[in-house]
Amino acid sequence: MSIDEMLVYVTQNFSDVSIFSLFLVSESILGLLPPDIFIAWTKNTSSPLLYLSILAVLSYLGGVISYYKGRTLLLIPKINDYLEGKMTKHIRNMQKWGGFLIAVGALLPLPFAIACLAAGMIKFPQKHFFIFASLRIFRFVIYGYVIYAALS
Repeated sequence: MSIDEMLVYVTQNFSDVSIFSLFLVSESILGLLPPDIFIAWTKNTSSPLLYLSILAVLSYLGGVISYYKGRTLLLIPKINDYLEGKMTKHIRNMQKWGGFLIAVGALLPLPFAIACLAAGMIKFPQKHFFIFASLRIFRFVIYGYVIYAALS
């Protein structure tokens, strides 16, 4: 089965809402499924650019959810004690370079959710997180163009 056949099968047999829901869950939980598959799926929909835009926003929201999961994990005393004690030096470095790490996670084919989770755990400032994480939308524009061109 070719990728094109698989994408047509998914488009014909699953509702858009279920595919978007699966994508959001994936983007919120360690980025289990590569977004490129979903980007390719949008090419076979009735409104590819609208669907690509929805994916970009959902990916960003998945990162925000992961960020807040990281902040919530700090409420667990053992995790907080470990980070405050044994990881202090590493956390200072991560706070210093956190924006770069978030930008790399947002733009490159690395698990964005993990970068966002780590940003939350090191208490990276929310305002800066939202700015760096917004680069995720730019990634979808670039990858959408490349994937659409490859599938044409």
